[in-house]
Parts: sequence; C-alpha cells; structure tokens
Amino acid sequence: MSFSIATSGLNAITQQLSAISNNIANSGTVGFKSGRAEFSALYAQSQPLGVGVTGITQSITRGGNIMASSSALDLAISGNGFFVVRDSAGTEAYTRAGYFGTDSSGNLINNLGMNLQGYPVDANGVLQVGNVGNLTISSGAIPAKATKGLDFTANLDANAEVPKVTPLDPKNSDSYNNTYTTQVYDSLGREHTLSQYFVKNADNTWTSHYYMDGEPVPDATDPSKGATETISFNAQGVMELPNGVVNISLAIPGAQQLELEVNYAGTTQFGSDFSVTKNKGDGYASGEKTGQQIDEEGFVYATFSNGERMLQGQLILANFTNPNGLSSQDGTTWSQTSASGTPLSGAPGSGLLGSIKAGALEESNVDLTAELVGLMTAQRNYQANTKVISTNDSMMSALFQAV
Repeated sequence: MSFSIATSGLNAITQQLSAISNNIANSGTVGFKSGRAEFSALYAQSQPLGVGVTGITQSITRGGNIMASSSALDLAISGNGFFVVRDSAGTEAYTRAGYFGTDSSGNLINNLGMNLQGYPVDANGVLQVGNVGNLTISSGAIPAKATKGLDFTANLDANAEVPKVTPLDPKNSDSYNNTYTTQVYDSLGREHTLSQYFVKNADNTWTSHYYMDGEPVPDATDPSKGATETISFNAQGVMELPNGVVNISLAIPGAQQLELEVNYAGTTQFGSDFSVTKNKGDGYASGEKTGQQIDEEGFVYATFSNGERMLQGQLILANFTNPNGLSSQDGTTWSQTSASGTPLSGAPGSGLLGSIKAGALEESNVDLTAELVGLMTAQRNYQANTKVISTNDSMMSALFQAV
C-alpha cells in the first residue's frame, strides 16, 4: 500500500512541477494568469490511498503590473473586466492580453486574429450603443467640411472709450477698439479669414463688423452695406443681445454659399482687457488618415493630417459574477461557463468596469520569487516520496532475506 501512496505523491508533485514550470515559462507573457495545482487526499472509506490533483486553477482576478508600450493600439485594463473578442466562427472569448492592431480591412484584431468587440458607428458617425459588433477603423481620407458654426466667447473692456474716428476703417486702428480673426473653411476646404472689428458705441453697447478675406461681408437685407451686429450688456456686464446666434451669409466663388452661425454665448463686458476665451469653428480642410487613438473610455478614433479625428466606435468590457469560474483556453483567453455566470458588459469606466490605458500592456501576474520557492518545496516533497519508495523496497528485501 505504501508503494501506491508514494507513487500517487510522485504523480501529484509531477503535475505541480508542470504548473510551476508553466508559470515560470510564461512570466513574460502579457495577460497571463499564474496557475497552481490543488491537492486533495484520497480515501476509500477510512483507508488512505494517497494524494491526487483535483485541478490546475488560475489566479484570474489578480492583475499584473501595467507597463508602457510603443504601440498606440496596445491596451491595458486598469481595474476589473475583460476585453471581448470573437473568432471567425463567431465564438466569443475574454482576455486581459491587450495586443491589438488592424488587419488589411481596418478591423481591430488581437495577436490571435480575433476581432475586438464594441459599439460601432453608423454612416453618419453616430455611436450605436447596445449594438455589439466588430470594431473597424476607416483607412480613407476625410473630406472637407464647410464651417457652419463658430462659438466665440470674449470679454469686451468696460473701460474702453468710444472711438473718435468714424466710420470704421480696418486700416485705421483709431476707428475700432478691438479686432480678432478666425480661420473658416468653404465647401472645398479652402481657408478664409473672418475678421471681427468691435466698436464701442456707448456704455454697454457695441457693434461687431464682419470682414471676410479683407472685404466687408454684405448685409443680408442691404448688400450695399456691411454686415454688423449689436452686442449689448446689462449693468452687471452680462450680455443681453444678441439673444441667439448671428447669421452670416457670403457667396464664395466656385464653392457653395457660406452660411455661418456665430454664437456669442458667454461673452461679457467687465473692466479688464479684451480677451478671447473660446474661438472654435466646426469646419476643416480635407485630410489623410495619419493614425488612430483610443481613450480611457474606450472610444476609438481615426486621426487625420488636418488635425481632426473621427469616432470609429467604442470598445466594451465584460465582467462576471465569478471570474474564477471561467474556462481557460490558452492561459490568456477564457470562455464563459455555468460557474462563471453570464457576462455583464458595458463601456469602460461604467459600473464596476475598469478604464482603458492606451499604449500600455498588462504584464503576467506570475510572482517569480514565490514560484521558485514553490519549486524547491516541490523538489523536497518529490525526494521525500522517492525516499518512501526506496525505504519500502529495502524493508521488503530484508523481509524476503529473513524468510
């Protein structure tokens, strides 16, 4: 009986050594989770039969260190959750290994060729939340977009005096108080300069004059006059007029009519120097794709040479009631089981899901020091079991010789 008990110990320790050696070998594998052999005593009623290994379990919930990476599409999860990937057969899997890149069609895939899952966008670039599918980054150019809206917020100096020179002459700085220029684009992506000249008329009342490329913008009702807008403030310096946006319309040779809405929301009149705190238009020239980026909330963007970026989708993360119940496929990828429960998926940062770190990877959670100590312990246990067998053999030999 002692022979079989010692043999069971050798078999169990051999499996333990296999688990330890696999951990050590994968100490540099991104997203790898260390495993351990779990022993249990074997009995037949009250008769001891030795030891067995009930299974090799992975420390799935214990994260590894996050290290910087040279690729913008390498991703790490800071907190709970798993990336959701899908193979060509449509089978979903879950991983913490964030090796991602693009294939020839622009699909986001991991190093095993599995597609990263998330919320895609429709033809208008609107995120389709709740509609999970493969994420794809466009490889084409972005067409030009005419400027239609301009958000302009400034402070006009309440201490300014009414100019003594009239009417407005852009070449004479004594005929206006302040000026500011903004770059706008027509439907062909050509750049134009919109100049605003601010003239104080009286206390709390100003007029903004509009010039495009050095020429006055015609008034919509009387083209013989230049387009202007009255800006007024109350006694607290808060803007009262205009109440909404200011519409500017201008014919551009060879392009569509430029219809521009200027929004002065937030503009004030206080006793401090003229300053512009916001000047943002929504137009841009055409541009070629130069790269891609992913932010902490998992939003995927394509970046272009004109400085713009376009939303391509948002990746999702999944978590489980019992992550340790997942079934391991290759040490870095897992599949759902009845023990793990159904996946709870959502956008990064929502609920208990972690955030995304772009340009980073999660290292293996293997503790080399602990593994080496375990290796030495297993070696001693192995030697002890072999000693049991050799001792038992000596005892049997002595017994046969006595007979």
